[in-house]
Amino acid sequence: MKKISEFVSEIEESVTLSASKRARALKNEGIDIIDLTLGQPDFQTPKAIGDAAITAIKDGRASFYTQATGLPELKKAIADYFRRYYGYVPAPDEILATSGAKFALYAYFLALIDSGDEVLIPAPYWVSYVEQVKMAGGVPAIVRTSEAGHFKVSVDQLEAARTDKTRILVLNSPSNPTGIIYTRAELTALGNWAVAHDIEILADDIYHQLVYNGATFTPLSSLGAAIRAKTTVIGGVSKTYSMTGWRIGLAVGSPEIISAMGKIASQTTSNPTSVSQYAAIQAFRTADVDIEPFRAAFEERLNTIYPLLATISGFEVVKPDGAFYFFVNVRKAMRLTGFTDVTAFSDALLEKAHVAVVTGAGFGSSEHIRLSYATDLESLKKAIGRIKKFIESN
Repeated sequence: MKKISEFVSEIEESVTLSASKRARALKNEGIDIIDLTLGQPDFQTPKAIGDAAITAIKDGRASFYTQATGLPELKKAIADYFRRYYGYVPAPDEILATSGAKFALYAYFLALIDSGDEVLIPAPYWVSYVEQVKMAGGVPAIVRTSEAGHFKVSVDQLEAARTDKTRILVLNSPSNPTGIIYTRAELTALGNWAVAHDIEILADDIYHQLVYNGATFTPLSSLGAAIRAKTTVIGGVSKTYSMTGWRIGLAVGSPEIISAMGKIASQTTSNPTSVSQYAAIQAFRTADVDIEPFRAAFEERLNTIYPLLATISGFEVVKPDGAFYFFVNVRKAMRLTGFTDVTAFSDALLEKAHVAVVTGAGFGSSEHIRLSYATDLESLKKAIGRIKKFIESN
């Protein structure tokens, strides 16, 4: 056997990608699987964005390397985008374009963490935060939230978890996997606490335009100069513009942090794919109107499927305000069906009900599953029926 480094051996595989891979394998065997695993919109990228990429190819602009930190035109488009949605205009040296938002997150952790530094991560959390912190040499400090508190972390909880090694606080709003959104007052309190204790804030805002039923997204970095100075915003085009395959992310923060992240990019990915950058310019500049049908479709799915989930024996869920996931408490459903392990329960849904979901174990919960509603309503309704039948027959 080949010797694999200890570094890689200690990395856990992404549970979302693993679940999707298993679903695809069963589909390839001819089994009718309804896949509710990936956070991937089921819409085509808006035509205007694709046309911009095609034009860049035809006129030769997409053929060459660009600056490692992103095209100046893309940085200008990001700055304009922040003016519209965040209320301020970051300077070019405060902006980094990356090969996907996931890489932006990893570059951020690498840029800031020294061995043993602690990162406060509210749970439930997106699956890669913990592994990326460990990969950067840091220590994930998990702060448990509750359904009663709508999965929101409080200042008191953070203060109880803070040590002299605390370096970063991670905040994701709207959240993956819960879909919760922090209010302005809640974010102000959390931001002021971080400033008072000299803690950097990672604001993962990737879902910020996908909010429903009158909910409001508040940008943490817009809540005053002191909070902005401590905050690095991570975003991208994948979720909002249905561009997961284009792999363009962004980071906006202090020049010192953005410069450090740019060094990492220059020695790893080099520049983001040039043709994708030209597509992203179009997305950030003019495609806002094209995405409203996407947001409206997600809202319809949320409002249609949420009450149906309540009809499944043993399923309990806090209604999300954003993103496109249900984070379902299945503790009672597991008890009804004889399961004690949430991953085994998720596997049974795949193998027997032919519905692919993601175990909550990867998100920091032993009693939840995540269902993506980034698929069509007919498939979602059929999945609900299959899950109900599975539970009632056990």
